[in-house]
Amino acid sequence: MDHQADTNRTDLMTITRFVLNEQSKYPESRGDFTILLSHIVLGCKFVCSAVNKAGLAKLIGLAGETNVQGEEQKKLDVLSNEVFVKALISSGRTCLLVSEEVEEAIFVPSSHRGKYIVVFDPLDGSSNIDCGVSIGTIFGIYMVKNEAEVSLEDALQPGNQMLAAGYCMYGSSCTFVLSTENGVNGFTLDPSLGEFILTHPNIKIPSKGKIYSVNEGNARNWDEPTTK
Repeated sequence: MDHQADTNRTDLMTITRFVLNEQSKYPESRGDFTILLSHIVLGCKFVCSAVNKAGLAKLIGLAGETNVQGEEQKKLDVLSNEVFVKALISSGRTCLLVSEEVEEAIFVPSSHRGKYIVVFDPLDGSSNIDCGVSIGTIFGIYMVKNEAEVSLEDALQPGNQMLAAGYCMYGSSCTFVLSTENGVNGFTLDPSLGEFILTHPNIKIPSKGKIYSVNEGNARNWDEPTTK
């Protein structure tokens, strides 16, 4: 056993440590965003576990309902939605939730109400579950305009008003990518520690790539600049 290597593992930059470091840059911060994010991360860990054992736990298949997009809901869709709704409400930092799996927005009870709005798809690409293809959770976080008067309009703010956004992808590894005004960073779940570790710091799109990827089936609908 490499005891030195095990000792060094305590120096890993976990997502919790990363967010706390970012929080320390703002002396006026009360830690509300950190608490909210920790609940989102917990939800991702729970869904990751459910996805990994979906076949064994008989979670593959249809739940008999359709979502707001008219798509047939999988059992994992429903489970994932319940996980995130409960995690977000119990954080005590949200006031309004908008999920792809629920037709109406969810107004958080005043006893658990905070100042953040979370819009999310608890399990995007769930139609690929049976094929073993990667699926994931997508989320965005806004700030409510007036805590005393929360309305649906608060969830319809433009994207440039978003405080943070991210996704968690469940596949051969579980990857959590978080975007804030301080850049984009990727974390990978270490199953032995149960922690997301910073593995892709400061992610940027290269000025020029080597991959051509487009759905040419829509070519006849492209405008002239896109065609060129």
